[in-house]
Amino acid sequence: MRWHGDAAQRRWEANDERFIIAFWHRHLLLMPYVYRGRRISVLVSASRDGELIARTVERLGIDSSRGSTSRGGAVGLRELLRKAKAGWDLAFTPDGPRGPAGVVQPGVILAAAATGFPIQPVAYAATRRRRLASWDRFVVPLPLATVHFVCGEPLAVPRDAEVPAYAEELGRRLHAAEARAEELAQK
Repeated sequence: MRWHGDAAQRRWEANDERFIIAFWHRHLLLMPYVYRGRRISVLVSASRDGELIARTVERLGIDSSRGSTSRGGAVGLRELLRKAKAGWDLAFTPDGPRGPAGVVQPGVILAAAATGFPIQPVAYAATRRRRLASWDRFVVPLPLATVHFVCGEPLAVPRDAEVPAYAEELGRRLHAAEARAEELAQK
């Protein structure tokens, strides 16, 4: 695993400063390796698939708050905001659980505006990988692959933010981080 552009996130973790990690749903598999802070809660779908994800990340020491754009989103967001108030970092797949792939839904922007936490966009690419035939083209690195994690430019969201404009900007930063990761994986 190789890291690129993660200085801001590592500084936040070292100084116990709160932040939000955002990554595309297709990069979910290796995202538990991204976080090195004290405690984080990720928004996970209230679906049956979400239950499997929640149980898996729990074994890795990652908390989950249940809800999504399609099922109980407001409940999940409120739970995350309570955890943020209690000193937790947050994580979102802003295009999950069903897409459209690569399009930021408003929850992550609303959470950043409510908490004042900066959003750290993160993406990865692997030198050897498979893309599943799923809605998001889920990325599975193959054995012996080098995985390049790229932390994009953090995004600060003001309390009175125009949600669609900030969602578009976060999408741009996530796509840029993914493009950079792909470029590094091709070298």
